[in-house]
Amino acid sequence: MGLTYLNARLAARGPKGHRSVQFLADSGAIYSVLPEPIWKKMGLKPLREVEFTLADGTVITRQVSECFFEVQGQGGTSPVILGHKDDAPLLGAVTLEVLGLMLNPLSRELLPMRMMMAHVGK
Repeated sequence: MGLTYLNARLAARGPKGHRSVQFLADSGAIYSVLPEPIWKKMGLKPLREVEFTLADGTVITRQVSECFFEVQGQGGTSPVILGHKDDAPLLGAVTLEVLGLMLNPLSRELLPMRMMMAHVGK
C-alpha cells in the first residue's frame, strides 16, 4: 500500500486565512488535521472539543473548527482537527466526501465520487 500526498488550498474568515498545504490523504481518518502553526496563522478558532481514539487505543482530546478546502478544483467547508505542533496534516474521509472525492485504495488516486440521491414520491 502506498501513500498519497496532495496539495489543498485552505481558507478561513479574515485577512490571514489563505494557505496552501500538502496533506497525506488518509481514508481511514474521519476528520482532517491541521498542525498548530498552520491553523494559528490562519486564525482558526476552536468550535468544540472531541475525543479521538488512536490506532493503539490511546484516547486524546482535540479542538475542532471548520475550514474551507479546495482540492482538484472542488471546494467545500469541512470540520478540521486543530492539531498540536507535531501533528501531521491529514486529509480525512469527511473532507473528501464534502468535496465529492474518494480515494481509490488500489491506485491511491483521488477520483470523483458517484453522488447518490434517493427519490421519494408517487
